[in-house]
Amino acid sequence: MHVVMFGDQHAETLGGAQVSMRLQRRFLEKAGHTVTIVAPAMHGARAREAGAADPSYLDLPSIPITLDREYAMTWPGRRTDRWLDAALRRLIADTGRTRVDVVHVQADFWGAYIGHRFARRHGLPVVHTMHNRVDVGIEATAPFPGLVLRVLNAWQRRALGVFVEGKPVGRDGWAYLRRFAGRSDAVTAPSSHFARRLEGHGVVPGGRRAVAPHLDAPPTGPAVDVIWNGIDDDLLDEVLAAAPDAKALRGDATPRGAASVTGVSDESARLSARAPGPPRFVWLGRMSPEKRLLPFLEALAASGVDADVEIIGGGGQLRAARRLVEKLRPRATVTFAGRMPYARTLRRIAAADAVVQTSIGFETQGMTIFEAASLGTPAVVSDPDLAAELGAGFWAVGEGGVTTGHDADPSVDALADALRAAASDITAGTPRVPDPTIRERFRQSSRTAAMLAVYARVTA
Repeated sequence: MHVVMFGDQHAETLGGAQVSMRLQRRFLEKAGHTVTIVAPAMHGARAREAGAADPSYLDLPSIPITLDREYAMTWPGRRTDRWLDAALRRLIADTGRTRVDVVHVQADFWGAYIGHRFARRHGLPVVHTMHNRVDVGIEATAPFPGLVLRVLNAWQRRALGVFVEGKPVGRDGWAYLRRFAGRSDAVTAPSSHFARRLEGHGVVPGGRRAVAPHLDAPPTGPAVDVIWNGIDDDLLDEVLAAAPDAKALRGDATPRGAASVTGVSDESARLSARAPGPPRFVWLGRMSPEKRLLPFLEALAASGVDADVEIIGGGGQLRAARRLVEKLRPRATVTFAGRMPYARTLRRIAAADAVVQTSIGFETQGMTIFEAASLGTPAVVSDPDLAAELGAGFWAVGEGGVTTGHDADPSVDALADALRAAASDITAGTPRVPDPTIRERFRQSSRTAAMLAVYARVTA
C-alpha cells in the first residue's frame, strides 16, 4: 500500500504531530508499505540537515512564517496542485513506487487543503487525523479569535471549492473541522475524550466510503476512530534499558516476553535506585501561550519547592520565561535546556521524577504525559481530560480532580499546590505510579496495526 501523508509542517520540524508522522512512516515501512510525506519545505540551516536526500519527503515550495524560520507555509491553489502532481509523478517514476492507494491528512490548515484537493483530483480515499482543537488554539494565540475563525472558514471554503453548502455548517472552529470530516472516508482522533467531543459536534466522516467502524453492533452513523499517537518501540526499549532500575520497578516491572517472579514491586530497591537530590521536574513543549509555561514558572516560584526543573523546548516565549525566572527567583533551580533530539528528550523524561503538563483544553492527547507513563515517570496534570485518559500516575491540579474540562483550575495557586504535593511525595519515596498497561498500549507497532485496519476499510 502506498500512503501519501499531508502535513502543515515538515516532518523534521518541532511538534507532536511531526513526531507522530515520522513514527507512523517508519512503522508502516517496517510493515512493508510505502509512505510519501508532503509538506512545506524547510528553511535555514536545518533545511540542509534534515531529509535533503530522503525520497519519502516531497517538499512543497514554501515561505517561512516564524522569525526562527522553523515553520513555513505553502499556498494552496492550482499552481501548487500542478507542482505537486508533477513532482509525485517524477518521484514514482524515479523510485518505482506504486500508485497512491490512500491519502492521510494530518494537518489543520494549508496542508489539509492541499491534501483534500489532491485526493479529490485523483479520486482517492481520505483518512483525516484531527490532531488539534482549532478553536482553542486560535483563541489562545490570536487577537480577535472570532474574526480569525470567520476568515479561516472562508479560506477553507475557497480552497476546497465550497461555494454553496446544502445546509449551514457554521463559521466556528467545529464548523471548520466538520468540512474536513465531511470530505473524509475516515476520521481518527488521538484520544477518547477528543473523539467523543468531535462526534458531539458532528465532526464525523461523510465521504462515500465512510462506514461505522463498530461492525458488531447496529450502525448508528459514522464514528471517529480512536488511535493514540505512539512511541517508537525500539527507542522505548532502549531508553528503559538505560534507565535506573527504579523505572522498571514502577508499575509493570516485567520485560516484554518475560514472566514476573514475585508479582510485586520491590519498594526498597525502587527507592534505593533513585538518584539522590531534590525532586527533578521536566517541562517540555513549544513555548507559546496555550502551553502555559509562564504560569508554570509563576507557580513554581509560589510553591517554594526545592527542586531541579528542566525546561526543554523553544519558541516565542523563551525570553519572557528567562526574564520571569530572573524576576521571581524561585527556590528551585531552573535550567533552560533548549530543543533536543527526540531520543535525548525521552532519556530526560526517564531520568525525571515527574513531568509537568500545564496546557488546558488545548491538547487532544498530551503526548508528553503518555511518553512519561511509558517510561515509568508520573506527571503533574493540569487538564482533567488528559488525566482521565491517563488513568493513574499523576497529581491533578485543582480541586476538580478528574471529571471534565469544566473542572480545570487554571490558577497559579492550584498549580503551586500540585507541585508541592508532588515534591512532597517524591521526597518521601511515595510517588504516584503510572498505569502499567500504557507501556504496551502506547507502542507504535500497535498504533500502526490499528491505522492499517482503517486504511483497509476505506480502500476496500
